Amino acid sequence: MTQPSLVTSGERLCAQAMRWLWEARRHFVLPPSVSSVDLVDVQTFKTLSELALAGWVVRREGAAGSDTRKGACDLLDFVWEQFHRGDLLHRMLLRNPAATHPIEVYSTLYAAGYRHEGLHQLIRHLLTLRSYRALDLVPNRKLGVAAAIRRLGLTPWADDAELLAGTWLGGLPEPWMIDTYNAYSVTHTVFHLTDHGAAPDRIPTELGDYLRRWLPVWLDVYAEAGFWDLLGELLIVHGYLDDPDEDPAPWQRFVQAQHDDGMMPNGINQPTPDPVARALTHYHPTVVAAIAGTLAVSRGLAAVSPDGNGTR
Repeated sequence: MTQPSLVTSGERLCAQAMRWLWEARRHFVLPPSVSSVDLVDVQTFKTLSELALAGWVVRREGAAGSDTRKGACDLLDFVWEQFHRGDLLHRMLLRNPAATHPIEVYSTLYAAGYRHEGLHQLIRHLLTLRSYRALDLVPNRKLGVAAAIRRLGLTPWADDAELLAGTWLGGLPEPWMIDTYNAYSVTHTVFHLTDHGAAPDRIPTELGDYLRRWLPVWLDVYAEAGFWDLLGELLIVHGYLDDPDEDPAPWQRFVQAQHDDGMMPNGINQPTPDPVARALTHYHPTVVAAIAGTLAVSRGLAAVSPDGNGTR
């Protein structure tokens, strides 16, 4: 695939996905009276955190056009207001200090420029506790918490090499042993390791060689299956590699799967006309499409710029 076509298709993919996410946000509004953390719906919390992630990455890359960048800023503002400008996250962590998800969400918003001093001080204190040196989480989730802590300008309890070694991907597994669960583990391991593409050089050489060899195979498998959510995540990982094997077919199939209104179907559930059901079921692959699109633009522009740095 030529770099200009990658840029063009990436711009369109990202812009349409971001427009759909902005329209869908109304289905994830927290009740105005929510003051108790017990009233925060888990799925809505997860959705808001992923909307923030899309907004942060799109704005950070700054490569998908001014309108799309403004949409990313608006989406971030929306999420920040839903979390009561950080107060709700603060109350959640005070209520359950062992929880890591408020820290992870706040770290995304913090990276995008939002601040809550009380929450930041609480997180700083919690990281001094023995509990945070022995988090009982699956390995790729530990990488995610470490990435969040680093994003906040604080020091994780372990280095990347130690945390990576405990993951499925870090063991350089037999590639034919991949399944859906481990495929998502692969993508999230790389997302956390690279801070969602901000630092692709954190991928060790041996792991990069492994991914360059086997990612094209996995891309073919999930493109053939039409599993768009997972295919999109694997395409994002693929874009982090230096000089990856370029087969345009999986990318083209992914782009073609996007609906005219910007929604990306997950490839498992048949989309329904009901707007609430569509939002709940297909917001995640649309978040993935927005991120994959903006990273494709960044990558394409970097490849054709004189200094090789594009707009980053």
